[in-house]
Amino acid sequence: MQLASLVNSFGGHMQRKYGCRVHKLALNASFTCPNRDGSKGLGGCTFCNNTSFSPNSKQPPSIAEQVEAGRQVIRKRTGAQRYLAYFQAYTNTYADIDYLKGLYDAAMNEPDVIGLSVGTRPDCVPDPVLDLLAGYQAQGYEVWLELGLQSANDATLARVNRGHGWAEYEDAVRRSQRRGLQICTHLIVGLPGETALASVASFDRVMALGTAGLKLHPLHIVKGTQLARQWKQGLYQGVSFDAYVEACVEIIRRSPAELVFHRLTGTAQASLLLSPGWCAKKWRVLNAIAEGLALVDGCQPRPSFAPVIATPLALAQLRS
Repeated sequence: MQLASLVNSFGGHMQRKYGCRVHKLALNASFTCPNRDGSKGLGGCTFCNNTSFSPNSKQPPSIAEQVEAGRQVIRKRTGAQRYLAYFQAYTNTYADIDYLKGLYDAAMNEPDVIGLSVGTRPDCVPDPVLDLLAGYQAQGYEVWLELGLQSANDATLARVNRGHGWAEYEDAVRRSQRRGLQICTHLIVGLPGETALASVASFDRVMALGTAGLKLHPLHIVKGTQLARQWKQGLYQGVSFDAYVEACVEIIRRSPAELVFHRLTGTAQASLLLSPGWCAKKWRVLNAIAEGLALVDGCQPRPSFAPVIATPLALAQLRS
């Protein structure tokens, strides 16, 4: 059974909303992080080597150049003609508001970019940033605020030196919800001190508060991190393939049909990835999740996903 019939994927959601393929176009605007620059800590999270998760990590070109390079790759690979500017690397709201506006505007001035997705930490979204994003949304752009929670367990967050807790996430979500912003929450399966199924408890807590989207991926052990040193010393073992699939299946089964899954797995650059090796095999993971869902649900597809109406501005952009 196809995973697309069982999960409300981001790609499917965008296809129903806009009537065409819409892909995220990853951008690097040379941000840093309060957990690296000393304002909250140094060294970052124990698992973080941001080079492994984001493109253009060394001396990135201009936003316009990155958009052009990205569109060329995505068009050849998928045929997509419309994009969301995805500010991905590090903390993409961690700057002066005028500077942020200049970056976001530069990306959305591209004629085939119909909105943006902004990855950040829940402790780095002050009201002026939320007002800026809400203003784009009010103009008809597709806007997603991606909050890296990773776990709803404060002890786990402290263990990986995250630099924030559940309280900051809850505050950011409530202030975003008051502005009608779409939130995509990031969770990592297999964090130190947690079983894979502990992510289900985090998911339940996230859903009780409310989120429009979700990103899941296994914890990667990559070179140049404190986690890599712990792994080499035998102090941490990565999540197993079966345990990861089991956690994903249970989370999907518990999710409402309208929840948009932006990602169900992920990997790191091959040159940096130490473990788990299986996470580099994307389709093996996705196929196993589909098989697991089919088994537990008796091979019955989840409820059909309702079409979403696009805004007049976005439709005008699509016709241009």
